[in-house]
Amino acid sequence: MPEPRGDKMRRRDFIKGIASSGVFVWPLSASGQQLASPVIGFLDPRTPEVVASRLRGFRQGLKETGYIEGENLAIVYRWAEDQPDRLPALATDLVRRPVTVIFAGGPQGSFAAKSATTTIPILFVVGADPVELGLATSLSRPGGNITGI
Repeated sequence: MPEPRGDKMRRRDFIKGIASSGVFVWPLSASGQQLASPVIGFLDPRTPEVVASRLRGFRQGLKETGYIEGENLAIVYRWAEDQPDRLPALATDLVRRPVTVIFAGGPQGSFAAKSATTTIPILFVVGADPVELGLATSLSRPGGNITGI
């Protein structure tokens, strides 16, 4: 059954909020009540220690918009511990949970997430052109369920 236009727009607004400012814009349901707390799947090929300062900034950005990990937001972390061959299984685990969105670090994490799901929104962070890498079809219209910076 096709997704109603309103739901699709809310999902786009949600992803746009993450990608453009590092913060969330969480939609309200038609009844005016807030939806269940979001769950972010955080997938990274490195170790938590390597990205500790970035994680602090990520959490601070969420906090500034009213989302506090452990209170009204859950983050499920999956670290490959510098073993990129573990990423596909870790991405699949996040999809099974299920999570609201997957935040994927680097090209390897992004490709693992992209291979694991076509429905859960994925926000990638890569240091190269995502079109040249094959993550997105274009910068203006990434296509599918994936977008990022």
